[in-house]
Amino acid sequence: MLKQYRDIQKNGGWGTITIDAAVKSYKPGDTATAIVQIRERLLKTGDIDQNNNSNLFDDELLATVNKYQIRNGKNITKTITPQLIKLMNVPVSEDLKKIVVNMERWRWIPTEIANAKDFMFVNIPSYRMWFNRDGKRVFESSVVVGKIMSKTVIFSGNMSYVVFSPYWNVPVSILNSEVLPGIKKDKNYLAKHNMEWVEGQVRQKPGKNNSLGRVKFLFPNSNNIYLHDSPSKSLFGKENRAFSHGCVRVNKPRDLAIEILKNDPEWTPEKIDAAMSAKTEKWVSLKNKIPVHIGYFTAWVNETGEVYFYEDIYQRDERLFDILIDYEETDSLVVSVK
Repeated sequence: MLKQYRDIQKNGGWGTITIDAAVKSYKPGDTATAIVQIRERLLKTGDIDQNNNSNLFDDELLATVNKYQIRNGKNITKTITPQLIKLMNVPVSEDLKKIVVNMERWRWIPTEIANAKDFMFVNIPSYRMWFNRDGKRVFESSVVVGKIMSKTVIFSGNMSYVVFSPYWNVPVSILNSEVLPGIKKDKNYLAKHNMEWVEGQVRQKPGKNNSLGRVKFLFPNSNNIYLHDSPSKSLFGKENRAFSHGCVRVNKPRDLAIEILKNDPEWTPEKIDAAMSAKTEKWVSLKNKIPVHIGYFTAWVNETGEVYFYEDIYQRDERLFDILIDYEETDSLVVSVK
């Protein structure tokens, strides 16, 4: 992909799509000069195989635009908006930067993850996670990650426990910023939120509205980061899913629990359902620990060779690129992008 995008740059990039300021969006059936330019733009990146130069927004173009949206971490739509055109107009040099900094990030992947047949991977900018078993993808889900002020941490660990119907021990930061002010305003705050004091700490009892949902997945670490269910299901449909206090919320937690415990005859799907609906917390120690890596990749190439680009939600790409420039000034990999 680095070579392909360098070639695009050498051949003049992909130009600029112009759009009338009064246009709010293009929908199937519309005609415009910009439609011709959009086709040319999508041809440059291989989203379409050939350009018929039509100015008609037809179903074929819609399918191509949707493919482009998926490759760039956007929700698919039935229209082409000025915001989408603005994204298409980002110069090829910016995509080249993403490719370079993410090639560098690949060098940081721990050997045990790179060589593992069984592992879980969370990619923060794409808001996705997956589980590979015996070298094959067996599970994938959208996720919610930490917001800008409480970023999800990049690290590796080993998943060791699945906890059904968990308590949520309220972190001190949230206790001070949300819970205590809430108690001050409303003496019934704890009861309304199904919370209780235990040994000087506030915790939320198991239940459908528990902030951790019905199950959590623990890989012990100093950052106290883990995967968990969430009662806020609507967030998984949003394009930007940086909403948590740092932990990773999983859209399909039941399916993940079933997959993790698939080879344990004691934990059938029926028993998992019962444990997730119980009023008491249940810890399950995994017989085989699962390597987990939480990473940050704003550019990604999938198994079929398609490149994906994602928003740099934590604003880390530019700083890393500048470091690479400082330390690799004579390296053509970087300098050709600069």
